[in-house]
Amino acid sequence: VQLQACGGGLVQAGGSLRLSCAASGSTFRVDRMGWYRQAPGKQRELVATISSSGSTNYADSVKGRFTISRDNAKNTVYLQMDSLKPEDTAVYYCNADVARTVLLTPRNYWGQGTLVTVSS
Repeated sequence: VQLQACGGGLVQAGGSLRLSCAASGSTFRVDRMGWYRQAPGKQRELVATISSSGSTNYADSVKGRFTISRDNAKNTVYLQMDSLKPEDTAVYYCNADVARTVLLTPRNYWGQGTLVTVSS
């Protein structure tokens, strides 16, 4: 299973970016998908998650500014980031629970990360 994230870049404060992450390979079922981030010198933290049925969960720091969504047919999760702040600068990692076959229980996978830089 591979998680390929893209969409990061440099943006000014107040701007927007949209991240996407596609799960590929042996993906019989993709359950919870989400985004985490890690700023320089800090621990990795949850940004948002979404279940296969569409239930969402957000970190308090991004509520009202970020929106997570997914396309189950494409095994893809999105993160729309609006009203970006310099403190949102971090490497953003895609994460997913994937069952590779009908016989296997889901395992947790990480993507390679994409850098988001917000300038003031």
